[in-house]
Amino acid sequence: MIRLHLPTLAAACALAALPFSAGADELDPTGEWSAYGGGQAPLPPMGWNSWNAFYHDIDEEKVLASAQIILDSGLADAGYRYVNIDDGWWLKRDTDTGRMVIRTATFPSAATDSDRTSFRPLTDRLHAMGLKAGIYSDIGRNSCGQTFGHGNANNPAGTAAEREVGLYDHIDQDIALYFGEWGFDYIKVDGCGIRGMGADNPNVQKGIYREVTPLIDFDSIAKTDVPAVKDLFAQVGQALVKHNPDGDFLYSLCIWGSANVRSWGKEYGNISRTSEDIAPYWGRMLHNLDSASRRALYAQPGNWNDPDMLFVGTGDFDTDHPAEARSHFSLWAMLNAPLIIGYDLRKATPEQLAILGNRELIALNQDPAGNQAVLAYDTEDVQFFVKTLADGTKAVALFNRTATQMPVTLTADHLKYAADGQIALTDLWSGEASSFTGEQEFTLAPHETRVFRAAGTRALPGGMYLSEMPGRINVAEEGIDFPEPDPMIHRAIVPWQNTRSNGERPRYTGWGGARADSSPYGQMLRVADREFLTGIGVLANSRLEVRGDGFRRFSAMVGRDDSGPDDGSRVRFEVYGDGKLLGASEWMGLAEPAKPLSVDTGGAAIVELVVRGDGKTARPVPVTWGDAALLP
Repeated sequence: MIRLHLPTLAAACALAALPFSAGADELDPTGEWSAYGGGQAPLPPMGWNSWNAFYHDIDEEKVLASAQIILDSGLADAGYRYVNIDDGWWLKRDTDTGRMVIRTATFPSAATDSDRTSFRPLTDRLHAMGLKAGIYSDIGRNSCGQTFGHGNANNPAGTAAEREVGLYDHIDQDIALYFGEWGFDYIKVDGCGIRGMGADNPNVQKGIYREVTPLIDFDSIAKTDVPAVKDLFAQVGQALVKHNPDGDFLYSLCIWGSANVRSWGKEYGNISRTSEDIAPYWGRMLHNLDSASRRALYAQPGNWNDPDMLFVGTGDFDTDHPAEARSHFSLWAMLNAPLIIGYDLRKATPEQLAILGNRELIALNQDPAGNQAVLAYDTEDVQFFVKTLADGTKAVALFNRTATQMPVTLTADHLKYAADGQIALTDLWSGEASSFTGEQEFTLAPHETRVFRAAGTRALPGGMYLSEMPGRINVAEEGIDFPEPDPMIHRAIVPWQNTRSNGERPRYTGWGGARADSSPYGQMLRVADREFLTGIGVLANSRLEVRGDGFRRFSAMVGRDDSGPDDGSRVRFEVYGDGKLLGASEWMGLAEPAKPLSVDTGGAAIVELVVRGDGKTARPVPVTWGDAALLP
């Protein structure tokens, strides 16, 4: 074991003598937190969006009626604030000035005395109601409605140039208009205009739209121009800062898990879509859930995983399916997903409003610790999600993915509580209180999710395992040279294709990324046959940033994970505090027993966990930070 408290000459020499390490520059500690810090998203946003309810058929009356119901129903008091206008609001772009023109036939208050339309009367009215206003655009020249909704009545009109309502070539001008002049607080930026406006688009062939060589190939990361996509979204971020000097904005990235956004979206915006659109079907909900459920280390206060809007009220989540509606809402709450209602609230029943307004579930989503729930049990039939809350208690959701009744057993180990201590449970849907010691059996109805707040004796007194606090972790470098699609996401029938294709294939990159309580590829954390119930699984050539305030020590058992190849390569684990080396392991190979690595962090604000490979293999090498914890 190496235990260091201050950088030493020997340590400096050891670092100077390190063998070649792929991506060494990216592994160098910075002593800084690099996740996105702009905008206003210390908690996941809550509100309403027009798309799932009305698609393109949106108008001012529907927006204001929804806003009034949010107030009158108590949803605003529960935390719902944003009222977001999605695709369908625009008429055209004025090609003389470049200014966007609003469709005043559907938004009459936008008609002003001048020849320039304005959303300011509408945003002023929403603000006077105590709400915030959101708007939609696309990073390309054309919107999703134009790209895939051919012939829709509310698509922009005019010449090909006038129909170019997206941000492309107008980023600064449009952001200045939307935020500086019109007073919006939130923008959702789609990516259809850089995905589907190639030469094969039928309306491009007809001359209705101009061709844009796609930057995103949704079926091939190798054919996607990731740097170009990142640059466009970075330009939007820069314009938002420029035109919101008070920082009062929220930036939503919506490129549906493409372009390897899983690894960089957390550095560019406040929320980032993890998959294609949700639909009001149970299988599609599972699909979107899975796209975010294993990404707990990729979300922190300020930037959140977004599995898309809530479909409570429609289809498999309507009044005839209360269990499914509660499951959908519960799971989004546990994931710290944005709680954005996608329903025509004018039709909402008291029961549906009660689901959307459940204060106990909302409190889990809005907990200030910002920890996305971690999977404590993971199968295709049943999953347990566990979230550590700011007050030290836990929330646990027991989820039955199947259409049959399922008996399950919750254990103290799932909660990281002591097995010999009493564990108190409060059911957050029924309010019923109970307790158990060791383990407790439950029977889950078809598609049911039971959610509890749990209190017990911690298995790790005083400190916290890193996997209990993913909101304190940022995956700065994940060690992936070539992104691969994640095969763990439920493959449902795509509603807009039905079975016309050969099936839904893995499409969203993220396979092999950093995981809490799991190896990068989903296996048990294991080093030389020793299993770890808790820890962080990553690949070699990775760097994690951990907020260390409030703690003074870091400890872990480290080694090459047994799930990796027997290729003779070796790895080295290093711990830094505010940019200074605090401790390191020896070089370690496969099948070598896990070694303890413990350091005094001195209360460092940023603790960085680095694993370097020796460069002897091009294959990804899984490694384990077993029992990784911050201690007092």
